[in-house]
Amino acid sequence: MKINEAEALVGITRKNIRFYEQEGLLTPRRNRANGYRDYGEEDVTRLQQIKLLRKLGLPLSEIRRIFDREQTLSDALNRHGAALRRERARLEQSLAMTASLAGEHLTLDTLDAAGRLQEMEQLEQGGTTFMNRQTGDRRSGYWGAVLSAVAMALLMAGMIALLVWCAVVDPIPLPLLLSFEAVPAAVIVGIVLALRQRLQELKGDELDDARQY
Repeated sequence: MKINEAEALVGITRKNIRFYEQEGLLTPRRNRANGYRDYGEEDVTRLQQIKLLRKLGLPLSEIRRIFDREQTLSDALNRHGAALRRERARLEQSLAMTASLAGEHLTLDTLDAAGRLQEMEQLEQGGTTFMNRQTGDRRSGYWGAVLSAVAMALLMAGMIALLVWCAVVDPIPLPLLLSFEAVPAAVIVGIVLALRQRLQELKGDELDDARQY
């Protein structure tokens, strides 16, 4: 079947299907006549397995280990269940603290943040964990990565332009010119690839679309 048929059958967008293929979780056959991907029943089953495990919250790294037979499904689910129980305990503690604060009808003027933080630190020493959102502003990290890459790419492009200008003023053999320009051109390609990888890291371990199954 074609990708649109697999998409409709499983309920996963074709963008996600392509992503899972890039991640090596799915390897459909190629139609010899036209070179298009040809999805079979085994591919549909694999997509259904991925969708189920992703809906349970398993990361792609764990799913890949299951498919590669590096761990059993049972072991992976047991570990994931333990992680979910820890997360539930953390959420319940956060919910209790939130309800306590809400019940006091506080304002910013009456909120004793220092006292509450001390209370939370004491709970954390006892094994409780709370959310830590102080990991930086991803938006600023996004633009920082983009601006740095653009600046470096422009610098390399300027070097290429300078080399071309020098070749016009004082002609040099074309092969030599091309060899000189290959270095900044390769740097530009590397910058683009590094920027792409960095932006994916800023979005998380996985593409946002893949989180939507």
